[in-house]
Amino acid sequence: MSPPLGLTLITMAPKKPASKRKQTGQNPPETKEDFENELKTLAGQAKNETWGQWGRQQVAVYGRAAALIILTAVYANVSVMTLSPVYGQIAANRLHHYVVWTGLFVGWAGNLALRRALPFKTISILPLIALQIPMSQFYLFAFSGALGVEYGPAITELLTLFPLVVVSAACIADILDEADLSGLPSAIANPAPGIVSYIVFRYSETSFFKQLVEQMGTSLMQTRMALESVLAATYSIMGRSQLLRYAVPGILHAAVYNTHLMTESATISLNTTLNANGWSLVDRWESTTGYISVLDSHVNGYRLMRCDQSLLGGEWTKFGRDIVAEPVYSVFTQLEAVRLVEVPGKVPDNEAHALNIGLGIGTTPSALIAHGIDTTIVEIDPIVHKFASKYFGLPPNHTAVIEDVVSWSQANAPTLHEHFDYIVHDVFTGGAEPVDLFTDTFLGGLKHMLKPSGVIVINYAGDFTLPPLSIVINTIKDIFPSCRVFRENKPPSEDKLQETGHDFDNVMIFCVKTDDKITFRDPIEPDYLKSISRRQTLVPKYEVPLSAISTREEVGILRANETGKLTEWHEQSALRHWEVMRTVLPNEIWNQW
Repeated sequence: MSPPLGLTLITMAPKKPASKRKQTGQNPPETKEDFENELKTLAGQAKNETWGQWGRQQVAVYGRAAALIILTAVYANVSVMTLSPVYGQIAANRLHHYVVWTGLFVGWAGNLALRRALPFKTISILPLIALQIPMSQFYLFAFSGALGVEYGPAITELLTLFPLVVVSAACIADILDEADLSGLPSAIANPAPGIVSYIVFRYSETSFFKQLVEQMGTSLMQTRMALESVLAATYSIMGRSQLLRYAVPGILHAAVYNTHLMTESATISLNTTLNANGWSLVDRWESTTGYISVLDSHVNGYRLMRCDQSLLGGEWTKFGRDIVAEPVYSVFTQLEAVRLVEVPGKVPDNEAHALNIGLGIGTTPSALIAHGIDTTIVEIDPIVHKFASKYFGLPPNHTAVIEDVVSWSQANAPTLHEHFDYIVHDVFTGGAEPVDLFTDTFLGGLKHMLKPSGVIVINYAGDFTLPPLSIVINTIKDIFPSCRVFRENKPPSEDKLQETGHDFDNVMIFCVKTDDKITFRDPIEPDYLKSISRRQTLVPKYEVPLSAISTREEVGILRANETGKLTEWHEQSALRHWEVMRTVLPNEIWNQW
């Protein structure tokens, strides 16, 4: 809408009666020039008022459009975060952007057809879609095993997020039809709303995702399903209509049946289902690294902690606890063999200092503490540390650092030079390692903290058929002059390898700062901490010959500015990891959160 011309304003400008002029102290025009000047003044006032009205209208148009763009971007983020407990973060993100981009294009291009086809305003159906999404996700998650990890996340979002994005984009296009771009050339005015809207969407999606992750779990409202409910309520305010009565099924399901809500009643309801299958949920919460839960298997007699699609560890509950618990997975006891490496100038345990990076349920650091070693644990997720202490017996006599270890190591490098006798590096989640923790720069910082007689062990969960494992091992060997490599389990047969197409296992790399060959002393009785499983698995058995690792010349090493060479394999690694995890625990456990 263009503002009227000045001539029209002059014609329409009202004249003040003579009596009014007298009351206000104004004298009537005495000459033709005075009269013309008064008309110009009145015309200017009317023009300013009209420009102000136009400006307010345009601000309202762009404000409504921006609000809807940001709301859609935030919902897109929450949608992919809701998929991560079932499919893992990487698999959930893999095709997410294609679903969103397609939805934006379809909605923007088809807004006119959608407007004509509906007997009501397009924006009025947005709340209906948003309020049904949690219920739809709940039932679609039950089919995740059948849908598979490769396309399951995309299919779920096509049936939930995609309609929301399509209608949102159509509504944004409708709103921006009211924008006045008459002052711009048509070559710019026509594509400008779409281009600017997409830029705002992408910026909002990127910036708000980081904020959502950082604030996840800080309150009940900062959890996945609660955020979906809040966003749906916001859509309801923006698209108020009588159609909201059709959203009752979704609202009732969220309030009564959706066990993915982090409420006490939802947890009780979930346990009713789990108990019937021999499981129970001990505790759960959502945090910066993902959905964290503690589960008991009553049939098999063990307790586990999971983070999204990863298992952080487990212990046998049917065997009880003496000094330490009996771990379900042998890799964590094999990491304790870092104490058995023979090095010159080794100090007794009660004088030693250990750094444990990545906590899990605390199997390895609990053993180090039990041996009397002064242990510092660096763990990024506060809920992991809380649950390890509360449900897995992590001893309190340790130094806990709840922080990103990269930032922590950089800040403390000067004071921790050659401070630690042992370093245990054990970080992994969702089929992909935190890349920064395997670069030559970070590993060089750990070497700086290790005593000349110190020993480091690095646990890397990877696939022997993919390059990342070789890249990581070569990087470690580039920093530490003497290393030995072991895997947790016996290598698969050729037939098994051909059948599955992958060889996924935990790999432990023991290294020292000298050129001396690494040897392990024979364990003595105190090393076992009265543990049956440690007596069987404390010493690593399955050594990997270095000839089985691709050479540095073939795959290179991981430098801080070349992390892309590892991340490009994350998708394939995550998909394989998901398949492995589905053989470890039944689908029902992963789907039910």
